[in-house]
Amino acid sequence: MIPVQLTIEGLYSYQQRQIINFKNLTDAGLFGIFGSVGSGKSSVLEAISFALYGETERLNMRDKRAYNMMNLKSNSSYIEFDFLNFENKLFRAARDFKRNSKKFDDVKPSSVTFYENVDNKWIPLEHSNAEQIIGLSYSNFKRTIIIPQGQFKEFLELGATERTNMMKEIFGLQRYDLQNNVSSLNIKNRSELDQLDGQLKGFEEINEETISLNKENLNSEQQKLQEAKENFQKINESYQQLKSLKTDFENLQQKKESFKTLSNQKAEIDILEAETDLYDRISRIFNPLISEKEKLSKEISGKQSETEKQTKIVQETELQFNTIKEHIANLQPKFEALEQSKIQENDLNLILQILKYSDEIKNLKERTQKGSKEVTEVEGKRKNIQQNIDQLSKETEELKTKKLDSTLLLNVGNWYIQQKNFRKSQEDQTEKIRKQESQIQQISEELKAFPENFKEDFKTKKETLEAQKKEFSQKLDHLKIQQELSKFSSELHNGEACPLCGSSEHPNIVEFHDVNTELQEIQEKIQSVDQELINLQKQENETDKILERKNIFENQLKIEQETILEIQNNIQNHLDSFVWTEFNPENETEFEQKRLQSLETEKQIEHINQNISKQREAAAKELENLEKYQKALEIFKIQEAKKEEQINTNRSNLKILDWENYHQKLSEEVENIYEKLAKSNIETEKNYQELIQKEKEISPKLAEQKTILSQLEKQISELKSEISSNLESIEKSLSENNFTDFSQIENILEKKINVEELRNKIQKFKIDFEILKNGISELEIKLKDFSFDDELFSIKEKEFTEAENVLKQINNFVVKLTTEIERLEKEYRKKEDLLKEQSKLHKRAENLKVMTNLFKGAGFVQYVSSIYLRQLCDHANIRFHRMTRNQLSLQLNENNDFEIIDYLNEGRSRSVKTLSGGQAFQVSLSLALALAESVQANAQSNKNFFFIDEGFGTQDIESVNIVFETLNALQKENRIVGIISHVEELKEKIPVALEIVKDEDRGSLIKII
Repeated sequence: MIPVQLTIEGLYSYQQRQIINFKNLTDAGLFGIFGSVGSGKSSVLEAISFALYGETERLNMRDKRAYNMMNLKSNSSYIEFDFLNFENKLFRAARDFKRNSKKFDDVKPSSVTFYENVDNKWIPLEHSNAEQIIGLSYSNFKRTIIIPQGQFKEFLELGATERTNMMKEIFGLQRYDLQNNVSSLNIKNRSELDQLDGQLKGFEEINEETISLNKENLNSEQQKLQEAKENFQKINESYQQLKSLKTDFENLQQKKESFKTLSNQKAEIDILEAETDLYDRISRIFNPLISEKEKLSKEISGKQSETEKQTKIVQETELQFNTIKEHIANLQPKFEALEQSKIQENDLNLILQILKYSDEIKNLKERTQKGSKEVTEVEGKRKNIQQNIDQLSKETEELKTKKLDSTLLLNVGNWYIQQKNFRKSQEDQTEKIRKQESQIQQISEELKAFPENFKEDFKTKKETLEAQKKEFSQKLDHLKIQQELSKFSSELHNGEACPLCGSSEHPNIVEFHDVNTELQEIQEKIQSVDQELINLQKQENETDKILERKNIFENQLKIEQETILEIQNNIQNHLDSFVWTEFNPENETEFEQKRLQSLETEKQIEHINQNISKQREAAAKELENLEKYQKALEIFKIQEAKKEEQINTNRSNLKILDWENYHQKLSEEVENIYEKLAKSNIETEKNYQELIQKEKEISPKLAEQKTILSQLEKQISELKSEISSNLESIEKSLSENNFTDFSQIENILEKKINVEELRNKIQKFKIDFEILKNGISELEIKLKDFSFDDELFSIKEKEFTEAENVLKQINNFVVKLTTEIERLEKEYRKKEDLLKEQSKLHKRAENLKVMTNLFKGAGFVQYVSSIYLRQLCDHANIRFHRMTRNQLSLQLNENNDFEIIDYLNEGRSRSVKTLSGGQAFQVSLSLALALAESVQANAQSNKNFFFIDEGFGTQDIESVNIVFETLNALQKENRIVGIISHVEELKEKIPVALEIVKDEDRGSLIKII
């Protein structure tokens, strides 16, 4: 977490709103917050903690926290804290609470809102959980980021259980607490085993013997099925022929009956077809004309209705317009006299102001007289305070001549520390060079096992072996050719073509001896040479590796020698840089004595300076009071002069009324006359303007309404013309279709015939009629030479049914046996899978038993926590050793509790509770910094923030210097450290800081120094 800005108002000693912009402070890396005791330094940290978590160290809910946190001179408190979290996202936490105006000690609990900055806009969050944003609970926030007063040693003195819980939360060690997970897996595994055991009980009768017996029965039944199928095939052929003949005779009889029915309906269908054709023709000619006539009639009716309504609207608008004109004429005289009335209104206003200014001038004269007495008293107090300041300043100047410069002491002290570091580096580097030389000597001994010119020797041997391999390869190729030619010559026969030249005559066939033995010998020699080459290459590679190691060590030795020369030069340069003639570079003890004397003098100066600061604060306060009183007197005089001037100006601006008629009257009486006149003027102007505006609005509206009425009358005329033309078209169509009266058309159209449906019905009838007619003809021709015997068909049908039943019975039994075998085989495979799964689960149960013992009682979490604690301890010791000049060390005992190793007492261990206050601060600071580093690494943030609110007062000057150097070095590690202290030495060393000053009237004030 990195702070960006903090706003405080009405909190503890902060009466007025104070804003802290942390940018310059955090950019510096190390900054401080300084001020006297009770000035409000620690309140800054409490404000941050309370804004984020709603918790403070000093107060809880039972302490009436809201009331006690609020400044007693304030009626509300406000805290606003902007910060970056570990994901570099900008957030804001805002809290406020208010005092009950009727009951002073009743302060309502704070309301809180969290925001996130997205695209430079503050978006409210649905929650106010700081732990979710920062990744730390309030307890661990106090231990790793902001450490309040009295809590600095808390982590050091925590018990093993509390410390483990803290490490578990900060580093997410709960991921190693797998006890519940293992228990769940164990329960699940046992449940699955129980289910498997239950399932396997249903497979006890499933085995290979049962399956084999069923397969034998199936083979026997399949043979019976084949015989039944052959018998059924013979009977089926004869039966199907008779069945087909019977179907044809029955079909012919049905078709004849259907044809007779359709022949009786034909006359009725012909009449229906004629009526449908007539309706279709009439509807296509007259329906559009009738629809248009109805449409035009409806439009005329609608337009006539609109015309009546519009006529009524026009009459109403004309009446309204005439009424407005009458009102304007009545109000016109009063409106014309309005200008003079407004001038009189303005004069009354000026007279009213003159009366008020006169009363105010009288009050100012009384206040000026009282203020002059206060100025005289304050000037006397200020002179006395200044005399005390001058006396204390003389004493300070005398002590400053005896004090050594703090920068000089710091620089000389740093020089001695640097000198020790150089000496230590020189010893370490000498040891490194000795080790490098030893390694090189060892490698040189390894190389003695090889000849002096081993590179050339390897090259000569390699060339000899490669020449031998080449010679043997050539012989091998020659022998392979001979072997192939021998094969070809043995396969040549007179009259058969040669596979090489194609000739069928072979007068002189060459004879070859057997070369297989020679081939084998040559191949063995080549393999032997290859193996020698491989071995030679291995030796050469080993030699190269040894040489490469030697070169590496020689290069490292060269670098280390250059380094030690550089260190020696640094030591000499460092000695040359000792320019302080008042000290001896070889006598650090003398320097320490002078430094301690100077520090004592500095403490005396600091004590006197504190008295001077108090006197100056008192003087500044008196001066401020004096300036305040003088400024107030000047303001009174200026105000009095301005009001006199305004009175004269107002009297000169009167135009109608005379001041002499009103100077004896009361301001309330004049104000009453003024208000009545102003109200009358406003009403007159407002009423006249409203009437004029209404006249302007109604006039165009009336014209528009008259235009609409005229258009409606024109549209009705056009529609009547169109309906007349439509009637002429209907008469013409009646004449063309030989109708005398329109009622004939209406009678035809009233039938509402569905033309498409009837046409489909007529068409279907015609198709069915022709199909039956043709079908009867075809069947009569087909059955001309056949006859059908019902008795013979019954006998064949009976034989067919019996054969079919026998076939079904055998087939059903075969299917049943096949299904049963498939079921048994499927169940057997399932049984095998269940047995395999059972074996796996038994093995898993054994593994889970081991894991249960491993994770029981969060033992594994404690083990991981102890690893983190030891790493934390190692990191803390890096700084703790330096702060204690390698005299003390921190370690964990077998109970994971911290203890101290004391090197001044033979390295024996002792409790951390035996440390002095200063030593406890040093080890706590080292631990806190190490813990913050681990949190930073765990959160993967580039920078981290760390605040310390105690401890420096327990350190001597040298320890303060060492602690300061440690904190200053943190800047290079992207660490931001804030310090709260009243130690003056730190204030001089820290480049950027906030100073908090408590003002009796305005509360605590913050400024950057």
